[in-house]
Amino acid sequence: MSERFSFDLHATDGKARTGVIQTPRGAVRTPAFMPVGTAATVKAMMPESVRATGADILLGNTYHLMLRPTAERIDRLGGLHRFMNWERPILTDSGGFQVMSLAGLRKLTEKGVTFKSHIDGSKHELTPERSMEIQRLLGSDIVMCFDECPALPADRDRIAESMRLSMRWAERSRAAFGDRPGHALFGIMQGGLEQDLREESAEALKAIGFEGYAVGGLAVGEGQAAMFDCLDYAPGFLPEDKPRYLMGVGKPDDIVGAVKRGIDMMDCVLPSRSGRTGQVFTRHGVLNIKNARHMDDPRPLDEACTCPACSNYSRAYLHHVFRSQEIISSMLLTWHNLHYFQEIMAGMREAISAGTFAAWEAEFHAGRAQGDIEPL
Repeated sequence: MSERFSFDLHATDGKARTGVIQTPRGAVRTPAFMPVGTAATVKAMMPESVRATGADILLGNTYHLMLRPTAERIDRLGGLHRFMNWERPILTDSGGFQVMSLAGLRKLTEKGVTFKSHIDGSKHELTPERSMEIQRLLGSDIVMCFDECPALPADRDRIAESMRLSMRWAERSRAAFGDRPGHALFGIMQGGLEQDLREESAEALKAIGFEGYAVGGLAVGEGQAAMFDCLDYAPGFLPEDKPRYLMGVGKPDDIVGAVKRGIDMMDCVLPSRSGRTGQVFTRHGVLNIKNARHMDDPRPLDEACTCPACSNYSRAYLHHVFRSQEIISSMLLTWHNLHYFQEIMAGMREAISAGTFAAWEAEFHAGRAQGDIEPL
């Protein structure tokens, strides 16, 4: 096990890349999908179950954890890894995205952001320095710079102003992060859908110097075509020898398209949130377990899937427990979705290593275009 943070690129196929991030808490195989553990838990899952799906790393949420139970309490109790019983790597976001979503409850200045808690209305301040302090108290392995992420669409002047503020905050984040061997700080590229602003942002980040780089400010309402247009050039502005993280993405075809364009890491609440609402992702597309067509169906969700939901339970049972609002429904459907997302990542890693990514991608899209199996 490495005592430092490093990234080794093992193979490329077109722009698609596969490699390994080494951390003192274990290796992360890339491309990597990070399940989201917002409040120190991946909802409806035990940590060992998340690991069993193939996840090497989880994401924790600075904003939610600073409000409840507080970073100081987690630190007193031994840090986030011990607190949530996940001894492998954890990446924490900076809190910037959540603060953006609270536009009606916040005040933005050069110093940082003051906002009211969505829980109890109490007043808080997040600055680059405070974000670094919170993430240090949590003990996360990968720390994200504090940034401002404007919702799209936005006019060019607003995007440029926001990006340049984020770059000044990135410099303050780097200074506040300090010297922490074994831990990594990632810079976040901003610039909306403006190619020259993306390049300006990347140059500013490279001048500061980070252990990894994120593409921020996408998957915020611009649509897949616009996101892919941006990803056709944005990752190329970032160093080849450092991991590239696309924040908040996404659906299976978003993930495959991002990896095709040079992205190494992604996260999204979609597989777990969808599991709780009855939406199921399979190699043949998406199905909704609440639909009556599944009521008498003895077949699994996906006959080729090896997760516990598919190995041990029928569609009829899963329909029944969802309709009955039984907790096992959220557990099984979330497990299935996370298993499927990790299966996609493993398939891409293998295909990139073999130089067969284009064929794998074509098979992936063809399978999903088939749609669900015919009802009985």
